[in-house]
Amino acid sequence: MIEKTLKTTTGKLSVKIPTELNEVTLGQIMAMQQKPDLNDIEAISILSGIITDELYNVKNIDDFQVFTDTVLALSHQIKQLYNSEVIPKEVVFILYDAQDRQVQKNVKVSHDLSVEPAGAFMAARDIIAEEINNHIKQHGDEDWQERFNPSLSACCQVLAHYFFCRATGQKYNEYEAEEFCNEIKKMRVTEALPIARHFFSCYPSLSKPKTSCWHRLLPRWKNGRVSSRSRNLNISTQLTHWPAAM
Repeated sequence: MIEKTLKTTTGKLSVKIPTELNEVTLGQIMAMQQKPDLNDIEAISILSGIITDELYNVKNIDDFQVFTDTVLALSHQIKQLYNSEVIPKEVVFILYDAQDRQVQKNVKVSHDLSVEPAGAFMAARDIIAEEINNHIKQHGDEDWQERFNPSLSACCQVLAHYFFCRATGQKYNEYEAEEFCNEIKKMRVTEALPIARHFFSCYPSLSKPKTSCWHRLLPRWKNGRVSSRSRNLNISTQLTHWPAAM
């Protein structure tokens, strides 16, 4: 952390921001990514937790230079982190029990998403597939895996579904898992991003169009109704309309 006291129009302001990426949360990086025209003071605000209005009242803008240099260094580190293959073996969540007491949950990280509850797997799979498909629609499918970087928002959602049951000990619930994004945002970005990236890289086949059981059965059902209506014509008509067995 780097800390400096700045003079403002109303007094003094102590500002402290991280200097290392492992001190930065996923939520902080997400907040910066969601601002396409992010300026230095907004970045300092997100990293320090101080509202921009207070920072805008600093008397000497040169006082921010030490912080802007740090923000620039962090931006270079986050680019390198996208290519990191170092996956933590365990992550820690600080949750609250029914009595509103803090509880530390140490959660082991599995490299196989498919061992999670079916609902969690399906939700995460669909998020991954949609993200990959959107990338291919925008940039084409040539060498897409080499150029693909999932959005931090998608990474957060995948991790929320993945960690919800493991961290809380509760049964899987889609809506509660989505709300668990608030806890995922508190994770160190150096832990969260490599885990999410691993899941994205392991499921490239999800970019293919999905065909559910319903989509396969619907044509059969429709053709079956045609056959029923044709029953009074002749039996060969029924056989013609009914599709071959799968």
